[in-house]
Amino acid sequence: MSIAPTLQRYLEAESIQYEAIAHEPTMSSTRTAEACRISGNCLAKGVVLRRDGSGYMLAVLPASHHIHLADLRNQFGDNVRMAKEAEVEPLFPDCAHGAVPPIGQCYGLPLVVDDSLEMQPQVYMEAGDHQTLIRINHAQFEHLTAGAPHGRFSEKLPAGSSAWIYSG
Repeated sequence: MSIAPTLQRYLEAESIQYEAIAHEPTMSSTRTAEACRISGNCLAKGVVLRRDGSGYMLAVLPASHHIHLADLRNQFGDNVRMAKEAEVEPLFPDCAHGAVPPIGQCYGLPLVVDDSLEMQPQVYMEAGDHQTLIRINHAQFEHLTAGAPHGRFSEKLPAGSSAWIYSG
């Protein structure tokens, strides 16, 4: 069980109390929710987006949802597309491939947060590997995402679906 050092330092600097939860290795956020027996609605995942001409940003949404790039573009005015895997790896140098924490500030990435996470009393997130989750309360999640634009740019996946779907 390992929390990415950059993320751990950031949580400590922000005085965030968290619980690290070990789980069997998984390769998707929906599988992680299943393995931990938690709702995908309260597992925040980070999706790295490429902004035309201005670098990258991190969209934060529930694991049970898929992103609608067109809605995100309409709400925030950014011309964004999904970042390629080769673009993501250098942004998170102390994280395992594909284990992107949804807290981008410590990695120099601006955030946009989907409103679907607002109703969750507890929020879980990847810790930077494929076998550790971090659990924080909603007030701490709000603190970590304070100042980030919020909006509705995702839709719940059909029941039983674990496919990675996005529409743009």
